[in-house]
Amino acid sequence: MNNRFSKTPEPPYYAVIFTNQLCEDDAGYDEMGEAMFDLAMAQPGCLGAETARDAARFGITVSYWDSEESIGRWKAEAKHLVAQKQGIERWYSHYELRVARVERAYSGPEGRSLL
Repeated sequence: MNNRFSKTPEPPYYAVIFTNQLCEDDAGYDEMGEAMFDLAMAQPGCLGAETARDAARFGITVSYWDSEESIGRWKAEAKHLVAQKQGIERWYSHYELRVARVERAYSGPEGRSLL
């Protein structure tokens, strides 16, 4: 399996879906993004994350969590609060954040048949 995919447990668990559009001037964003990704992965309750950005500077990160409480602790983490503030003030022209409960999950195509 590709190591860019998170290995999540059997549902239920939670997904935080963060979509964003970067401004043209994003000095310091890549470093902060990498630091926040590493910090999130070290948080209790974090199950993994997947992220991508296209040439038009549109990005999406989906992080997976074991509970809403874990998500709340991550949102309130001090270094993450600093990054959120900088994102709002400096880096994002727009963003959307959604929290969803994952009820079903499967992977493929290996081992899957449509019949």
